[in-house]
Amino acid sequence: MFQQTFKNFNINYNSLNENNTFSSGDQITGHISFDLTKQTKITSIAMTLTGKASVHWSSGGHGGGRRRRSRRRHFSAKLEFFNLRNVLIQEQSVTGRAAMLQPGTHVYPFMCQLPQGNFPSTFHGVHGKIEYTLTVGISRPWHLSKDFVTELTFVKHIDTNQPDLRAPLSGTNQTTLCCLWCASQPITVTASVEKKAFVPGEIVKVICEFSNGSSQTATLKVRLQQKQAFYTHNKVNRRVVMKNLASVSRQPISAHASDVHTEIMLTIPPTASHTISNCSILVVDYLIEVTLSSCAFPDLTVLCPIILCDTPVHSQPPAYL
Repeated sequence: MFQQTFKNFNINYNSLNENNTFSSGDQITGHISFDLTKQTKITSIAMTLTGKASVHWSSGGHGGGRRRRSRRRHFSAKLEFFNLRNVLIQEQSVTGRAAMLQPGTHVYPFMCQLPQGNFPSTFHGVHGKIEYTLTVGISRPWHLSKDFVTELTFVKHIDTNQPDLRAPLSGTNQTTLCCLWCASQPITVTASVEKKAFVPGEIVKVICEFSNGSSQTATLKVRLQQKQAFYTHNKVNRRVVMKNLASVSRQPISAHASDVHTEIMLTIPPTASHTISNCSILVVDYLIEVTLSSCAFPDLTVLCPIILCDTPVHSQPPAYL
């Protein structure tokens, strides 16, 4: 019945920037519009602006059977950052009579403001999400309320002037192979990146220096890893998911090679989400993983933790003597 009476319902809001994102304290303006096919009584039209996070996962009890299903444990948590309501139309307060809307097109402007606060960026993950929505609810006499929802993309701004975000990162890992009383020359890998903070779509220059003291060839691989961590409120239970977002491999490195220097350009996907460190139940981190692997020795890995933010960060200029 609702679809027969209400047609072409839209929630339209005005973009503040080319990325169509919003941040803490931003004002949201726009309008809702719909067509009515007949005269209709309306108790209220209200708009709700919400920000919330939720996680859910299960463990154990895989496979069929009633006993296995009964042993499956479910974990979940929810957070509400804010819930703001604004009434666009309401029944007459004196008479309590519903508003009568005539057939045709109806347009109602709205204006609301995101509260100030340290809210995390929008994110949709494997076992949870952080979302910000505008919901328009239409109430009619003797009918269930009908809700229309549109999602906003929220971005948390960070202070990009922090020195540690512009400083280079570096790490080293080393091993040797032993056979009886003999030991190979050192097998080492050193990796560095020019800064800690990047934006989605940016190219990361990874500088690698390595030596392969073994008698077998080795392969160098660089990967961008996303770590999604989901928690219950007490932090006792958690679920971690690693996702490989990008990778680059080099040609095999010959045996007994030493002091090899190479630079690898790794592109961060433009669709990558921002780092999330300010939500108690959902955390998103990023790692540049540099691995030297061979059948002759265990993988040697160097990890460089980076963050993804919304504002470009320039690397720290070198110090001159």
